[in-house]
Parts: sequence; C-alpha cells; structure tokens
Amino acid sequence: MAAHNTQKNNKAAKPGGKGGKGGQPLVIAKSLAEEQRLKLERLMRNPDKLAPIPDRQREWTPRAPPEFVRDVMGSSAGAGSGEFHVYRHLRRREYQRQDFLDKMSEVQNKEQAYLDKVEENKRAADERTAKRRKKREKMKQKKMMAKKAQLEAKNKKDDADKASSSSEEEEEEEEREAEDDAEAPSFIMGKK
Repeated sequence: MAAHNTQKNNKAAKPGGKGGKGGQPLVIAKSLAEEQRLKLERLMRNPDKLAPIPDRQREWTPRAPPEFVRDVMGSSAGAGSGEFHVYRHLRRREYQRQDFLDKMSEVQNKEQAYLDKVEENKRAADERTAKRRKKREKMKQKKMMAKKAQLEAKNKKDDADKASSSSEEEEEEEEREAEDDAEAPSFIMGKK
C-alpha cells in the first residue's frame, strides 16, 4: 500500500506527464505538412537557439577485402550446411565491392570526359577570339592606312589649292560674267 501511495506522489510531482518538459502535450502528426508545422513551431519557440542542420551523408564504401583469409573455403565434399551461408555472404560482399568499383570508375570516366569537353570548348573559344582579334587588328590597320592616305591627299590638295587659288578666282569671275550675259528663258516649266 505504501508503494502505491509513493507512485501517486511521484505522478503528482510531475505535471504534464512523463516528458518533464513543462506541460507540453504530446501531439502526433497525421500528415507530413502537420509534422513540418510542428517542427517549425518547436524551432520558433526559442529563435536564439541554432537550428540543427544535419551533415551531408558520406558515400557508402565497401569494406576492404581482407589481407589474409584465415578460413579458406575448400572444395571438399564434406562441407557442413552452415558453410553455404558463409560462402553466400562472402560472395554478396564481393559483388557489392565490384559494383561499387564499377560505379566509381564510371563516375571518374564521366568527370574526365566533362573536363576534356570543357578544355576543348575553352581552346575553341580562345581560337575564335584570336581569329576575331586578328580581324579587328587588320580592320584597324586598314582604317589607319586609309586615314593616313586621306590626310596626305588633303595636304597635297591644300598645297595645290594654294597654288591654284589665284587661277580659280579668275575662273569664278569669268563664270559670273557668262551668267550675266546669258538670256533669260522664255518659259519656266511647272509654273502657271
């Protein structure tokens, strides 16, 4: 009877049930959305506390094959029935290891092919850039040569203009006199 009273006293001492978390009711999530909501509520109760972020899981690697095999499987006819299970586990483990090695070599081949393709693309882009740079330089040279030739022609023309400026003035005066002497047209087209 005394033990029964002690149990009642212990239950009365812990309000809120067995967890001892200060009266938080146990809520069972019925859907994934509700489970996520409950997790967020629990995180937001104490925003100063850091949220647990799990580390990235390491990739599975098979156990290394043993360096020395102590119990070698023999081909004797008197093998017991338990030996088959040992053999089966060894075979399964070896197949897993070989599959893992095949997958790893396939991943490495893909990575190498990708790196080769990136290098080839980079080399092709550099070749195109060099070709275009050469073309731009050639066009720039042509423009510079044309500009230089134009300046030289202009300088020659200026020199020739200075020499022939006196003769040009005389020609202009003659043209003006010829225009004054010309008869006026008797009719003008397009006017009424």
